[in-house]
Amino acid sequence: MRRRDKAVKIGRILNKLYPRPDIPLTHGDPYTLLVAVVLSAQATDGKVNEVAPKLFALANTPQRMAQLPLDTIRRVIEPIGLAPTKAKNIRALSEKLVTDFCGQVPSDCQALETLPGVGHKSASVVLAQAFGIPAFPVDTHIHRLAARWGLSDGVNVEKTERDLKKVFPPEQWNLCHLQIIYFGREYCPARGHDLSACPICSWAATKKRIKQETQKKK
Repeated sequence: MRRRDKAVKIGRILNKLYPRPDIPLTHGDPYTLLVAVVLSAQATDGKVNEVAPKLFALANTPQRMAQLPLDTIRRVIEPIGLAPTKAKNIRALSEKLVTDFCGQVPSDCQALETLPGVGHKSASVVLAQAFGIPAFPVDTHIHRLAARWGLSDGVNVEKTERDLKKVFPPEQWNLCHLQIIYFGREYCPARGHDLSACPICSWAATKKRIKQETQKKK
């Protein structure tokens, strides 16, 4: 089966399972989403959603965040992990938004990537979820599943993003990336997964791939 044909069938399955997937990170506007995305690095969405509201109660705009003492930001986000680095990035990106972007989160990928702590994947999340601009952020779930399903060779996340953009139409990117994340969490875990019983892996994965993962479990 060709990759594009696989993508069509996968899209139908995901649409039935997740017709209107929620955005995992709780936020109120592009700025609070941006900060939540920075906080989410190497952290669970659940933990971010516990901690972020406490930070936003103190400062929910770039102007206010830029005025918060660095130690205050660090102390509030300490439970998430990597707090010193994330606190510096949140404070610095807030200052840059104020000085360079009139206090507004830009809706441009290159501009977003100039902000401290914001890489391509994070910028893509903001474009997709805050502005509705077609993007296909590739996290570990998506990278792993695209390889399992034979939609990408899985060399790296950059290649996976390019491959997925080729087989899914732009109008589906924002929805599909959320659907795959949820599917990965609920149906297609990294370890201990029975590919032969999976609603998608059972037919999309090659026999070689199924055999390889079965052997890893032994």
